[in-house]
Amino acid sequence: MAGTAQGTAVDADVIIVGAGPTGLMLAGELRLGGARVIVAERLAEPTGQSRGLGFTARAMEIFDQRGLLPRFGQGETLETSPMGHFGGLQFDFTTLPGAHFGARGIPQYQTEAVLEEWAAGLGADIRRGWEFLELAEGFLTGEGVEVTFGTPEGVRTLRAAYLVGCDGGGSQVRKAAGFAFPGLPATRAMFLADVTGLNLKPRFLGERLPHGMVMAAPLAEGVDRIIVCPHGTPARDRDESVTFEEVAAAWQHITGEDISHGGADWVSSFSDAARQVDSYRRGRVLLAGDAAHIHLPAGGQGLSTGVQDAANLGWKLAATVAGRAPAGLLDSYHTERHAVGSRLLMNTRAQGFVFLGGEPADPLRTVFAELLGHEEVKQHLAGIVSHLDVHYAAPEGAHPLTGHRLGEHILVGKEGESAVFAELHGGRGLLLDLADDAGVRAAGAGLTDRLTTVTATLKSAPGDADRLDGVRALLVRPDGYVAWAGETTEGLAEAVRRWFGEASPA
Repeated sequence: MAGTAQGTAVDADVIIVGAGPTGLMLAGELRLGGARVIVAERLAEPTGQSRGLGFTARAMEIFDQRGLLPRFGQGETLETSPMGHFGGLQFDFTTLPGAHFGARGIPQYQTEAVLEEWAAGLGADIRRGWEFLELAEGFLTGEGVEVTFGTPEGVRTLRAAYLVGCDGGGSQVRKAAGFAFPGLPATRAMFLADVTGLNLKPRFLGERLPHGMVMAAPLAEGVDRIIVCPHGTPARDRDESVTFEEVAAAWQHITGEDISHGGADWVSSFSDAARQVDSYRRGRVLLAGDAAHIHLPAGGQGLSTGVQDAANLGWKLAATVAGRAPAGLLDSYHTERHAVGSRLLMNTRAQGFVFLGGEPADPLRTVFAELLGHEEVKQHLAGIVSHLDVHYAAPEGAHPLTGHRLGEHILVGKEGESAVFAELHGGRGLLLDLADDAGVRAAGAGLTDRLTTVTATLKSAPGDADRLDGVRALLVRPDGYVAWAGETTEGLAEAVRRWFGEASPA
């Protein structure tokens, strides 16, 4: 093993392994916070595969908070839908007060292209054809990390203050750093493919048949996305290649339809394995996205959870490497996101059993269908699958808004109206003085490098008026969550220091 980075010059503040949506989102977040970033990606070129098709409502908000949403399309070109499902049982998201909807039909390669352009434009150094090989000892106790890569020019070693594994469910970083990855092993194999020349009957919510479940939806002219979940198919090694012939045979076994005369742009397999690392951080190595949690892709929540992992971690890690983070800030990444990941595994496992459990699950499915007749149940499930219910623990006695996402409100100031999300584009925190109170503004003094103070009133988003009634000030984190809210300024200065550190010397 090579030595650690302790006492040596570093090539970057943070090395990210993996240039998928999570890694690229994290790279952009870190650059907004001023950190020097290298992204190492094993693949020489983007895959161009559709894979994840869109993102949840909360991930859509994250992109909007960084000004990225227009890059995915506007108006009719950005497809959204008020309909969602839990385990194949459909319901209307408009049951949530003031809810908006996630994006549909956006292939993962487009999401990656948008995020790569954004991160690179901010100065992230993205290196393709760089394969992670080795992590040097000492990352638990040293002042940095030393990482070895195989590159087109040969073996290279880089040093940085921190390493983040965003390299997917089979994460080599996770294995090299010795993260425990407990959970449930895969019990069945399932298939995913973009097939061509077939013009299949749409099965948007899936069709449950005696031998399994199939889904089908048109992607483009002559291209259909299919998911094939045969009963009794044993789990397989994720590194095994899958052929279109296997997918076609499974489709015919379940449906009786022969699709072997068609073709496929790409095919893949997945499983119902459910695992989560016991800690999102070990010393100077952190994990995000599928590297930290794997699950059945029910409702397409994986990409969106990874993006939110990155939004939570990025500003905290950037503040840490810059030396301005208050004590415990980086540790709050694990505290907050591990709980979210655990809940993700819970909901995807529940959906998998309801949807794919066959005849033994029919009674439970019937009960779920009855429960969805109750508005409160629909609101609860809509919050889960849209990720709009994600919130973080707040101190005892805190205002009810604390720890919750701040919706898309309009600020009305002396110079006109602006969107709250627009004030977050630069990746800084936001201190909202809603009562023209000099005491509020004083709490943010000396922190202009990490906190934007705005004096304005709020034109409340639908569904939020009651929660904001009487609030004179709001402290909003860079990821859009409320760090503090109050009807007086008591406790505000302490909250500013807790989340954003001490003011810079004059």
